[in-house]
Amino acid sequence: MHNTLIILAAGASSRMKQSLEDTHDFKGKALLPLGKSQKPVIEYLLQNAKKAGYTKVILVVGKEANAFKDYLINNPIPGLKLSFAHQNIPEGREKPLGTADAVLQTLEQFPQLRNECFVVCNSDNLYSVRALELLRTEKTPNAFISYDRDGLEFQKERILSFALVIQNQEGYLRDIIEKPTEAVAENYRDTQGVLRVSMNLWKLHGRDAFTYLRDCPLHPARQEKELPNAILAMVKAGILVKGIPVKEHVPDLTSKEDIAKVEAFLEKRK
Repeated sequence: MHNTLIILAAGASSRMKQSLEDTHDFKGKALLPLGKSQKPVIEYLLQNAKKAGYTKVILVVGKEANAFKDYLINNPIPGLKLSFAHQNIPEGREKPLGTADAVLQTLEQFPQLRNECFVVCNSDNLYSVRALELLRTEKTPNAFISYDRDGLEFQKERILSFALVIQNQEGYLRDIIEKPTEAVAENYRDTQGVLRVSMNLWKLHGRDAFTYLRDCPLHPARQEKELPNAILAMVKAGILVKGIPVKEHVPDLTSKEDIAKVEAFLEKRK
């Protein structure tokens, strides 16, 4: 059991930023004020993390994250110790090097994590208390929440764009199939007939993951070091990564159109 959560918040957020180009004070998806409370999604996520039993949160931010850091410092969640890791951008690039690089730089800046377990998640997804707690209390060193695709309340086209996670009969990760067609996806139902996806909610042990984070190759199209690819390399090297089945929706802020849906979700859960 462990109590550290790493939240990835250094991404470029380009699609949301473009769709909100008329908003002059855009500060990132995770700080968008939502609903009647006008609280941002990151605050809801931190509250869920506390309820799930986490006591330490490390937020991975970029070099121009002063507004993000100021907000969190000025609006603390009692019982949560917040720290910041900075994802530096390599010379010659305009954007961060990807999610695997974000976790790698966090382990380099917080070296104690190389000998501990921790959970990693996105800053623009509102993961449930249950999902966060399942990973925090999971005894397997490396694991992830394996979501039933039918539990996600996105439009069909968006769901079809998600990568499928393939598990063996014992529930351990075997492969990740990126953006399969609907016909191809049908070949990958599990023993319960379920198609499963990852929403980037992982538990890792620094000892197992560090080398694969460091050596993760660039995605050929996106030219980023992506966390799922590093984890898949771990699997292919014989490291077990357990899938924990969950069927529920995960609110997500990818584009302007998601704002009203997330606000409706927050209002409904009161």
